[in-house]
Amino acid sequence: MQLSSTLAWLVDAAAEAPAPERFLADLGQRLIADGVPLAGGALALAAPHPLIARRSWLWRADSGEVTEALGFMPGGLATSAAPSPPGEAGRRWLAGLAGGRVHEDAVPPRPNGPMLAWIGPRPFTAEEAGRLSQAARFAAAPLAALTARATLTAALEAYLGRRSAARVLAGPLRRGVGETIQAALLFADLRGFTALSESNPPSEVISALDAWFDRIALAVQAFGGEVLKFMGDGVLAIFPVAGSTPRSACRAALSAVAAARAGMAHLDEARQQKGLAPLPFGVALHLGEILWGNIGAADRLDFTAIGHAVNLVSRLEGLCRPLDKAVLISGAFAAETTSPLIPLGTHALRGITSPCAVFTAPED
Repeated sequence: MQLSSTLAWLVDAAAEAPAPERFLADLGQRLIADGVPLAGGALALAAPHPLIARRSWLWRADSGEVTEALGFMPGGLATSAAPSPPGEAGRRWLAGLAGGRVHEDAVPPRPNGPMLAWIGPRPFTAEEAGRLSQAARFAAAPLAALTARATLTAALEAYLGRRSAARVLAGPLRRGVGETIQAALLFADLRGFTALSESNPPSEVISALDAWFDRIALAVQAFGGEVLKFMGDGVLAIFPVAGSTPRSACRAALSAVAAARAGMAHLDEARQQKGLAPLPFGVALHLGEILWGNIGAADRLDFTAIGHAVNLVSRLEGLCRPLDKAVLISGAFAAETTSPLIPLGTHALRGITSPCAVFTAPED
């Protein structure tokens, strides 16, 4: 049987599409070239993500533009409602785009599988609808490959962060594979976590930890940083230096700390209204070189950062309690920022050979 150019592309090359949005746009353009009148199309995929239940891509034939719509999990940041049924966002968008009737196919037909939907400038004929359904059947294999790739990427990003996930996907799974980079480092943890754990049921402890991690991690991500590790009640994050000057990375790290402090102040106020104790914390900032890559056993790896700078920032955070400061900043970091800082003298850090000049940020 002689396949049309669109079906041949679906068999031979579509699985190599770099992303679902590119797949949708290419498929729509090929169907138009084959004589199927289209005004737009939509593709919906289930998303293995802590917050997102489903992702939909919406394509306009007149401009070639593709936009993305997200369906959030119940209780997610954007909504507390149940996620829309498969393809619902795309179906509504298509219905408002043109006067035709939406043609929709499950690929393959199952409740949570990919959904392809199309609309034309007029209702599709029976022959055109049949060609769209045939294209959907041939699309099953490449969409399975795209879904598997998206699932792997989403899972790695959820556990490692976006930058680290990209490095893992791009590099071989071997020990010693990594690179030395310069970064502003942030190390933070809660104070009194042991007492909190011993005096409260596990569910309340986990709820407090999640609230703390929300404030610190989302602040880090909002200013371009990446959380490398959650360690008990602690967080290690990096702001990689781009270009020749670390000033922007340090500025971003300071902004993240300010945002986290504001978020924790609101959280403590809400907790006190419920009769719960506040959650005091300490944060340290440092600038230095780290080895960013794979370490571990022969067959069990961890992607992380190690080096003198990591040791120093963790030891510096340990001074927050004795110095009674929420934020401590190393001399190396302070030298690369124009923000007003308060000097606290030079202090010895446990396990660090040279004393460290220490600064703090103003309270306001």
